Amino acid sequence: MAVTSEATTVWTGTLFEGGGNVALDSSGLATFDVNWKARAEGQANTTNPEELLAAAHSSCFSMALSLALAQAGTPPESIQTTAAVTFEAGKGVLGSHLLVSARVPGITEEQFEAIAEDAKQNCPISQALKIPITIEAELA
Repeated sequence: MAVTSEATTVWTGTLFEGGGNVALDSSGLATFDVNWKARAEGQANTTNPEELLAAAHSSCFSMALSLALAQAGTPPESIQTTAAVTFEAGKGVLGSHLLVSARVPGITEEQFEAIAEDAKQNCPISQALKIPITIEAELA
């Protein structure tokens, strides 16, 4: 069964002076303010498309890694993934860097790194992106 997730952004004004909000329609969990300043310079209490992309990438990767580790016979106790998505005005999204720390009993560092690399390549969000994706993965 396919699941379609939705979010809606309402924007008013020009790119540089305007702003808007993005609502997570499917879950109904939150609405976030968005604007150009948050995107180009960073701004407290206001999100941007790259932060939302980072949330999608970190959660998707964690799910893919959890599955891959379990399939390898070494299910994780915990996984913490931070995705750092970089944006530069005039160039766009430059990349996503995954910083991963996991507790996985019964696995070597080399095995873990190989499984993490595979999960990075096969995570559906990674596959949807056309940007460089890098990773640092370590056992906790």
